[in-house]
Amino acid sequence: MLFNTFEFLVFFFITIITFFSVPQKRRWFILLLASYFFYGYWKPSYLILIAGSTIADYLISNVIGKSDDNRKKKFLLITSITLNLSLLFLFKYFDFIAGSFNELLSNSGSDYKIKLLNLILPVGISFYTFQTMSYTIDVYNGKIKPEKHFGIFALFVSFFPQLVAGPIERASNLLPQFKREVSISYDRFSSGGQLILWGLVKKVLVADRVGIIANEIFNNHTEYQGFTLIIGVICFAFQIYCDFSGYSDIAIGTARVFGYDLMKNFKNPYFAKSLTDFWRKWHISLSTWFKDYVYIPIGGNKVFKWRWYFNLWITFFISGIWHGANWTFVLWGAIHGFGLVIENVLSYKRSNKFQFVKKTWIFSLICFAWIFFRANTISDAFNIITNILTFSEYHISQLSIYVVPVNKGTVFSADFLLTYASIIVLLLVEHQFIVKNRWNLLNPQYKMVICAFTTVLIFLFGVFDVNEFIYFQF
Repeated sequence: MLFNTFEFLVFFFITIITFFSVPQKRRWFILLLASYFFYGYWKPSYLILIAGSTIADYLISNVIGKSDDNRKKKFLLITSITLNLSLLFLFKYFDFIAGSFNELLSNSGSDYKIKLLNLILPVGISFYTFQTMSYTIDVYNGKIKPEKHFGIFALFVSFFPQLVAGPIERASNLLPQFKREVSISYDRFSSGGQLILWGLVKKVLVADRVGIIANEIFNNHTEYQGFTLIIGVICFAFQIYCDFSGYSDIAIGTARVFGYDLMKNFKNPYFAKSLTDFWRKWHISLSTWFKDYVYIPIGGNKVFKWRWYFNLWITFFISGIWHGANWTFVLWGAIHGFGLVIENVLSYKRSNKFQFVKKTWIFSLICFAWIFFRANTISDAFNIITNILTFSEYHISQLSIYVVPVNKGTVFSADFLLTYASIIVLLLVEHQFIVKNRWNLLNPQYKMVICAFTTVLIFLFGVFDVNEFIYFQF
């Protein structure tokens, strides 16, 4: 069930009505039931995995909370982490590692091959396993007390707005909210609805439209050169940003309607003035997760400089692995790690001078790394980079899907113009309404008119035939 479908709209309204119709003490059950229905809608067998992970971490964390034996607590923590990571390894990485090993053996002349499992990756498994792991780690470190109410804990793991693609929530933020009394609030309905609408704008008006160009170019990159490939890379940059941040906005808005506040996951990352600044604004819930549970535990910056640089790089290297079972993701994470190390070695200063130049330079670096993230193989990524530097055919008319032939050349199609208009409008809106916070200064009546107009634009120009959000694959 996708956020940009009629099925979700029906599910959402039924859940809202039921939620606010039952007594406060029963509302957690309605949300838990809705969350399991939402997740099982993709594949009922997924419920076994999330239920198993929930039960294991609930039992282990409660034993940890009651125990005074540090060795026992450490053993239980390792057990919990091992169980969660084993699930990820089995479904996400086994075939990747086995396939890489088979290729290595084949190149060395061996006929031996490890049999692949060919398991289907459960939607959102990387997100909810990280969420449950952080909970158990926090209980072990004494930052939170273990949750006694199994139903509330199960809801924390499976809360449907952020279940399959985040934000990755912390127990200290979300668990207490499930216990507080919530009531119907016009302000929450209004602000939540506006976030949902803006998320849909990003998804169906921008991401899914620019994605047509990005997918065409990356999947057929040998047919294009020069500037056309640059266009494809830029399109993917906005596709993945609007797709994922759009999902996050819808998730946050949906939770807000029910009376719950999820953490902000994006903060205009393409306006960043440095790579460090970018990672403070991009996928914030994951960035802070790696900071708190990987970077700081291995020493952070409280060590010798060379070790600090290593800690920084290895954190982003692991982040790349988290994103997917492909060497392209590993290299993408390594590139960002190296970039951040170089930035710190050079003591890069974020001054107010030459902001446009700095932002353009950082965006270019980010786009360069996106090539590896999106390319189907590392070989494809290097071929794309090589062909970008090919100047023999430095024109955009290669994109036959977006140009219309005429007697004396070509003209851009309406779809082409809509695509690039959507990017320009997105940047203008984010800069004026979000970065400069002018949206909150508008009269409520003006907001209603803008929202109504935006809804019409979504139905007129939105792309509704895309089957998933990009980050569902992670």
